Amino acid sequence: MTTRLEAGAAIVDIDPENGCRIASLLVDDIEVLREGPKFGSFPMVPWCGRIDQGRFQAGGTTYQMPLNAPPHASHGTGRDVPWRRLPATGDPALTAVFAYRLGDPWPYEGTVTQQFELAEDGGALTVTLGVETAGVSFPAQAGWHPWFRRSLGLGGEVQIAFDPAWQEERGADHLPTGERIEPLPGPWDDCFGMPYGVDVTLTWPGALELKVSSREEWVVVYDEQAEAVCVEPQTGPPNGLNTLPRLVTPIDPLEASMTWTWRRLAG
Repeated sequence: MTTRLEAGAAIVDIDPENGCRIASLLVDDIEVLREGPKFGSFPMVPWCGRIDQGRFQAGGTTYQMPLNAPPHASHGTGRDVPWRRLPATGDPALTAVFAYRLGDPWPYEGTVTQQFELAEDGGALTVTLGVETAGVSFPAQAGWHPWFRRSLGLGGEVQIAFDPAWQEERGADHLPTGERIEPLPGPWDDCFGMPYGVDVTLTWPGALELKVSSREEWVVVYDEQAEAVCVEPQTGPPNGLNTLPRLVTPIDPLEASMTWTWRRLAG
């Protein structure tokens, strides 16, 4: 059963049983996201993108994650589990909070929360992920994988505008090599660095403009499919559990936030 947030001309449907993903975003009755059980916009946690061969090291131990995107493990475990709704302060038509407990196949215990906040005027949505440990410190990442429709059925196809400081060089295995290069033209399945925060604008001419923003400095842009494009803010690059680990400790949880802001364009 989905949870609905609604304000102004916007309706957001969240599916907690299917990885707590945003199943639908309607703006003036225009569906912005590619719909379907694998699409919408899902959280990537406790890691983002691919892990090389599904293995990462922590505390001198090597852990193996399931190879759900052979030969790698991809996009975390949060999208594959049901989340439970938690009590939340504020208007229930505008705010919803969900959580799930970390566990097998992830080797550490902890809790992940995700909060959705729709602006009162229906012009923006902010989503916040939090990762807490049950005791033992561990590396983790958090982010989102939205599937935006390439065409909204009005005007032209989507245009992606952003100004990254660098691009992570992509190896033949689709993982960053560790080298930073000048940003290349698309099509992309690539990670970019935006040290002053993620700031990407999607424009559907004659229909809608939507800005993806986050204080995080990493974003993956994927536009190799005919049906949709992805703009994925995240707390580190793909394979970051190995190359840029970020520890979740009892006194320092991991928190990430993303905001979508939109406005209709004249047809």
